Amino acid sequence: MFAIVNIAGQQFRVEEGQELFVHQLSGEAGDKVKFDHVSLISSESGTQIGAPTVASAAVNATILEHQKGDKVVVFKKKRRKGYRVKNGHRQCFTKIKVDSIAV
Repeated sequence: MFAIVNIAGQQFRVEEGQELFVHQLSGEAGDKVKFDHVSLISSESGTQIGAPTVASAAVNATILEHQKGDKVVVFKKKRRKGYRVKNGHRQCFTKIKVDSIAV
């Protein structure tokens, strides 16, 4: 059984027991979160497609930890002008574990 769910503005294909990184969520490690915006649920009995969401469907998950991603270097340069700018950025992520998919 899997579901396609919208988490923090992105769509993810999730299954029960799966661990994944999403954009940072509010909450502490160990907190339970519930995602109601489920676009599709597929199981052995069939597939339910939402218009735009599946009614009364939810994905329950647990926050495992907060992490920062790898550093991304942004370098800008204009040749022969002496213009060089170097910036870095580290995106904040939340690691979650999908506990159940409720229909």
